[in-house]
Amino acid sequence: MGVTWSSYGTYLIFVVLVVLAPGPDTMVTLKNALAGGTRGGLLAIFGIGVGNLVQGTAVALGLGTLIVRSQPVFFALRWAGVLYLCYLGFQALRGAWRGNYHKLDEFASRATGFRRWREGFLSNITNPKVLALYLSVLPQFLEPGRSTPGDALLLAYTVVVLGTVWLLVLMALVHRVRVWLQRRRVRRSLDAVTGTALIGFGVALATEG
Repeated sequence: MGVTWSSYGTYLIFVVLVVLAPGPDTMVTLKNALAGGTRGGLLAIFGIGVGNLVQGTAVALGLGTLIVRSQPVFFALRWAGVLYLCYLGFQALRGAWRGNYHKLDEFASRATGFRRWREGFLSNITNPKVLALYLSVLPQFLEPGRSTPGDALLLAYTVVVLGTVWLLVLMALVHRVRVWLQRRRVRRSLDAVTGTALIGFGVALATEG
């Protein structure tokens, strides 16, 4: 094994700090947990997890480097992420502006499980920052000549597991205060914050060099 317990412990600390930092995955989870309840939140988290799994596996097996080096593919992925994050952000802002949550909840109750899953999956898979994070961090904890693809997969899947656990904890917290969060004024504020944050993430992604 090319990864020592000492280096893996250091890696765990780093991953926990990264996972706890708010990002698009956090906002998409909150959005779906508020609109679709526990089921909606779980499906979004599952979609995020699958996206994370795909990106982590691609990097561990060497495909991530090829994607990053292919400028047209990376460019397309980047702008797909920008547009999708902004689309989700405008949706949340529109809900905050209208504040007609009775009709919105009726519509949300008819939303398919696939739509919730898709929002989570697309928000993650179209975010090249996730891919870049894997590419910049994983090599720091792998030893040339000793580490195997299994070691790389272990590190990548650690991110997937810890990220999923954190989102589940977050959703559980939302569920505990769901009655308070469903108050119209509170919900409008949360939608405004969530929408602004998602658009902000999209703009930041678009303006990166």
